[in-house]
Amino acid sequence: MEAAGKIKKGAGGRKGGGPKKKSVTKSVRAGLQFPVGRIARFLKKGRYAQRVGTGAPIYMAAVLEYLAAEVLELAGNAARDNKKSRIIPRHVLLAVRNDEELGKLLQGVTIAHGGVLPNINPVLLPKKTGGDKAAKEPKSPTKAAKSPKKAAA
Repeated sequence: MEAAGKIKKGAGGRKGGGPKKKSVTKSVRAGLQFPVGRIARFLKKGRYAQRVGTGAPIYMAAVLEYLAAEVLELAGNAARDNKKSRIIPRHVLLAVRNDEELGKLLQGVTIAHGGVLPNINPVLLPKKTGGDKAAKEPKSPTKAAKSPKKAAA
C-alpha cells in the first residue's frame, strides 16, 4: 500500500507517475544548431577555469555557429564560381584567404589540400613591346599602376 502523499519511485518528481514531458535541449532553448550541452561539458572537462557560467557555452556555441555559417557561405560561393556543386578544401581556402577578416583570423592556419591563392608577381610577367609603350606609360609616378593586391581590394 502506498500513501497518497508519497512520491512514486522513478517518476522524476511527478505524483502518480503521469506522462513524462518531452525534454528540451539547451541548443533548442537558445535557438542554435551547435550543441550547447557538449560545449559546456568540454569547457568543464578542459579545466579552463574552476567554474563555468551557464551563459558561457551558449555564447561560445553561438560564436562557433556564426563562424561556421560564414565560412560555409563563402566556400559555397567559391564552389559556385568554379562551377562545382560540392565544397572541397580548395573552396574553403579560397573563401578564407579572399576574406580580409577571416584571413586575419586564420593567418597561421594551413588547410590540407587547399593549395595557394593564384598570384603572379608583376615583375615576372612579360614586358609589353612595340610602339604602344610610349603611349601607355604614365607621365608622373603618382599615376603609375597600383599593385594587383591594392587594385583587387
